[in-house]
Amino acid sequence: MADDQKPEKKKKTRQLWKNYEVQGDKLVRKNQFSPKSDGDFMAEHKDRRTCGKTAYMEKK
Repeated sequence: MADDQKPEKKKKTRQLWKNYEVQGDKLVRKNQFSPKSDGDFMAEHKDRRTCGKTAYMEKK
């Protein structure tokens, strides 16, 4: 590899399939949606739920 070339960085894919579950013929959401931004899931923590986009937080 030449000195002027940098190795390419691999992009991480968003693993949205972890947020859904298939039950029969239906797709069920595992996490709640954020009330402040449409279509964004809230992250599940041990003692709270948070939205990374709007910094909204709910305590459990």
